[in-house]
Amino acid sequence: MERRRASTAPPRYGRRRFWDELYRREGAETREWLGGLSRFLPQLEPELRPGDRILVLGCGNSALSHDLHELGYTDVTSIDFSAACIAAMRARYARCPGLRWAVMDIRALAFPDASFDVVLEKGTLDVLLVEETDPWHVSPQAAAAMRRVLAEVSRVLRPGGCFISITFAQPHFRKPHYAQEAFGWSLRHAACGDGDAGAFHYFLYVMRKGQPLEPRDVALGRRLLQPPPGPAPPPPPAPPDDDEDYLLAIQL
Repeated sequence: MERRRASTAPPRYGRRRFWDELYRREGAETREWLGGLSRFLPQLEPELRPGDRILVLGCGNSALSHDLHELGYTDVTSIDFSAACIAAMRARYARCPGLRWAVMDIRALAFPDASFDVVLEKGTLDVLLVEETDPWHVSPQAAAAMRRVLAEVSRVLRPGGCFISITFAQPHFRKPHYAQEAFGWSLRHAACGDGDAGAFHYFLYVMRKGQPLEPRDVALGRRLLQPPPGPAPPPPPAPPDDDEDYLLAIQL
């Protein structure tokens, strides 16, 4: 059974240097966050067509891009902000000309508008929230970083295309980020897992460009934009007991 990573992961996961050093050690040796393609293929495959132009965000050294290629999805572009990662993956899969690799920051995608039919990420967006201590009240900085990435994803999606996000993040934490009317997409999700009672479940979110959000999702998204509640007022002082009344009377 795959073990779930701790929710309070070290902040180094958000640093390029950490990943460069990791990939220099590991090269293209496969490491699968959240498991391999077979774990979520039944939920993913209905969203894909063989001719789709697919963009994989934060590919790391996962075999996901190659596995999609082997299933017949041969137009796959994979990006990561680690140059060491991309060099290793490009060398490993040089025999697959339909796989393209690029060093790129997901916050600033170097693609024209409407370039892709599908944008796919598996655990990549979790890094944006890795330093957050309260998932109910995400910091303005983390919310802004997530919004910046999602705006870029929406921009490079063609009308009718879909963004697919696979994560351990539960709907009440993640949906408010995705359910923003500015992105111009609908939102739905499915729980995935091995069917094992002791296994951790994860979630596959599908956002379809050009379709409207449900009203309940619009409401979720608007709550994210509201300022967090202020501190609770201090409780009123407790009334003095009889002994304190007596001592106060003596002082008077």
